[in-house]
Amino acid sequence: MSRDIAMVIQNALGDSVIEPFFAVDLGFDSGTLRLWTGIGSKTINGEEYTGAGNFLQISEMQETAEIQAAGATLTLSGIPSEILSLALTEPYQQRPARIYFGLVGEEADMAEVFTARMDQMTIEEGPETCTIQLTIENILVDLERARVLRYTNNDQQSRFPDDRGLEFVESLQNKELFWGRQPK
Repeated sequence: MSRDIAMVIQNALGDSVIEPFFAVDLGFDSGTLRLWTGIGSKTINGEEYTGAGNFLQISEMQETAEIQAAGATLTLSGIPSEILSLALTEPYQQRPARIYFGLVGEEADMAEVFTARMDQMTIEEGPETCTIQLTIENILVDLERARVLRYTNNDQQSRFPDDRGLEFVESLQNKELFWGRQPK
C-alpha cells in the first residue's frame, strides 16, 4: 500500500544513509511491470521491483491548484531488442500506471505521487537496443471526454440486453399529450 510522502520521509530521517528513488507500476494483461530507478532487484512494500537505473526517466509531473488533467512521460532506454516484442504485442492503452517516490535507507519505503492510465507508446528501435517512450495521462482526463450516450432503446439494449425501460421512447417523440383537458 502506498503512503503519504511526509510519513515516508519522516520514517527515513533516522537512517544513516538515505537514497531517493522513483518506482513505476505498469498494469498489463499479462501482469504488472514494476521498475525502480535503482540497480538490481528490490523488494519494496512486499512487491519485487526490477532496477532500471539511469535507463528509466520520468518527466516532470505538474500539480496545479485547479482541477486539471496533466500527464507525464516515462522513457525506458537501452532495452534489448528481444524485449521489444512484449511492448509491441501487449495491449496497454487505458491500463493503470502509478508513479511512486521513495527512500532507501535501512528499509525501502515509498508513497504514490501520480496515478494515471497508459496512453501512447513510441518505440525507437536501433540495431542493438531500443528506446520506449510511454505517455501516461491523469485519470481526470475522463472528465474532458465526450460521453456518447443516447436515451434510445438501441443504445440501452447494447449495454443492458434485458432492460426494456426505453422501449417506447421513439413512439413518444412527436406524440401529443392532453393533460387535464379534452382533445379537440
